[in-house]
Amino acid sequence: MTDDVYGIEKWGKDFFQILSNGNLGLKNPLKLKSRPVDLTKIVKKLNQKLSPPYIIRVSDYLEFMIDEINEKFNKSIRMIGYKNKFKSVYPIKVNQQSQVIKNVVKFSKKFNSGLEVGSKAELLIALSQNLTKNSLIICNGTKDEEFIKLALLSNKIDIKTILVIESLKELNLIIKISNSLNLKPLLGIRIKLTNLISGKWSQSSGDRSAFGLPVDKITEALTNLKKNQLLDCLILQHSHLGSQVPDIIEIRKYTQEACRFFVEISNYGAPLKYIDLGGGLGVDYTGENKSKFHSINYSMEEYCSNIVETLKLEFDKAKIKHPTIITESGRATVATSSILVFNILDTTIFDVKSCPALHKKDHIYLSYMIQILNYISTDRIQECFNDLNYYRDELRVLFRNGQINLLEISKIEKTYLYVLNRIKKFVDQKKLNSNPVASKLNNLADIYHGNFSLFQSLPDVWAIEQLHPIAPIQKLNIKPNKNVILNDITCDSDGTISKFVLNNGVKDTLPIHEIKKNEEYYLGVFFVGAYQETLGDLHNLFGDTNISTVKLEENGKFKIIHEQIGDKISQVLSYVEYSSEEVIKTFFQKINKYYKKKLINSKEKNQLLKNFKASIDGYTYFEN
Repeated sequence: MTDDVYGIEKWGKDFFQILSNGNLGLKNPLKLKSRPVDLTKIVKKLNQKLSPPYIIRVSDYLEFMIDEINEKFNKSIRMIGYKNKFKSVYPIKVNQQSQVIKNVVKFSKKFNSGLEVGSKAELLIALSQNLTKNSLIICNGTKDEEFIKLALLSNKIDIKTILVIESLKELNLIIKISNSLNLKPLLGIRIKLTNLISGKWSQSSGDRSAFGLPVDKITEALTNLKKNQLLDCLILQHSHLGSQVPDIIEIRKYTQEACRFFVEISNYGAPLKYIDLGGGLGVDYTGENKSKFHSINYSMEEYCSNIVETLKLEFDKAKIKHPTIITESGRATVATSSILVFNILDTTIFDVKSCPALHKKDHIYLSYMIQILNYISTDRIQECFNDLNYYRDELRVLFRNGQINLLEISKIEKTYLYVLNRIKKFVDQKKLNSNPVASKLNNLADIYHGNFSLFQSLPDVWAIEQLHPIAPIQKLNIKPNKNVILNDITCDSDGTISKFVLNNGVKDTLPIHEIKKNEEYYLGVFFVGAYQETLGDLHNLFGDTNISTVKLEENGKFKIIHEQIGDKISQVLSYVEYSSEEVIKTFFQKINKYYKKKLINSKEKNQLLKNFKASIDGYTYFEN
């Protein structure tokens, strides 16, 4: 077996394994002795009815992460001697898909876990779930009258729905509606902590963050609650550190500051029972275990123990009864459970197998380019690279000025690529990695065109340069012989992935295998369960992909427990205000005109209409 080029053992140690046949195996972290499931077998099974690309959700990974978060917190509570319990709350915004929410609720029921919502639509989802009586629904975000009424009334049917106060204006609205309904609310208060975190989401932390009450407004809110005899309803303090916090020290500092506010608000007379520390638990997308945007410098166990220890120390010092600990670890819960799998449709290879023959009529610079092959050596490698680019650039000027024709410039470009690849091969063979030319050569990548939309399935890769591990799901026992970048199926130059997680760090190209004629070749993009399905847009009207939820079984077997067909073209047309019926009708009228003028015959007319209707009912992606 070849080296682990893609760092699978680093970033996917609990979930993935390279099998002896070179395919990628899905390990079951809930049953460590069980044989891994071959991912290519799942794809072949799906291909019997559907077409790639697919989102493959592994229910076992979701269940494992829910267990892991709850059990690690409970273990820390026992070991440190914290005198209350932990309650996990899943933020629906991280992945709102119905099947995901149902599984989150199902797997977390034994822990009495709850849900966090930030809109009326999410509140409706939460209220419709089969939560336990001890679960919480925590309502964050901006709330209108309808939102507040629904939350208040839901408490009458034994649903613990907590309205988190985000502003003084919102508090006044809650008081007004509570009085009109003669209902006492369950209230939380969101505090803007002053600590800033590092990383991509630093703007969601600190006293300049978007949501919550700044320090100077907290006492106003407490006074208003007391005046309206609602201070006894304030049972939760909430603060949000941010998403994907890379450094454990920042988590400690943030927890410590949250405690100070909790102590002061409790001393004011509020009967706080819950301290909600929000999100922040990160995912190590690169396996580097460092305080970086795409990585974290702590383990799950360290995260839990640091929070519990800090809380205990601060509350013991203040002689405050230990509250229930709540976290909203959405990213860590769902990210690992989804994989995007797509096939490669085509390749653009910047390589020439043989050097074009030189003729007398060829330009002298072309002969100079070929002569470079005679002096490729360690001490002249920079000179070779410089000469080659100089001659090619001069010949391109001649083409632009009309002094060289199309056939001649084509031959020149082929010669350039042949010599360039000979230089690159020499640099690789001699391992001249430190030579300045090496980095320039490594960036001269081929392009593999994938059957996916970056904007629909991986929007964070495009928008904020999020890294997701990407690897072939086959041939992992064969050394890759190409360095490529990936292009998606959209008609957009931004639909490109050019940063990749590898075993030796983040690189500008992906080592990959040459694809043989008629060979099906698949890539997996991992840890895409958080935000990607929710944030996707309709660039070029590529819709949601086909989705399958699988359960890993014994002896390398699996069971498909849910399938969802991806968007049809008719569906995405409706998203942008087109009626399929109207589109078909308009097209029919157009072809009918040509038929009446006898410009097309009856057979051609029927073929056009049949193909048009079939396309409207088809998948938005490339279909075999």
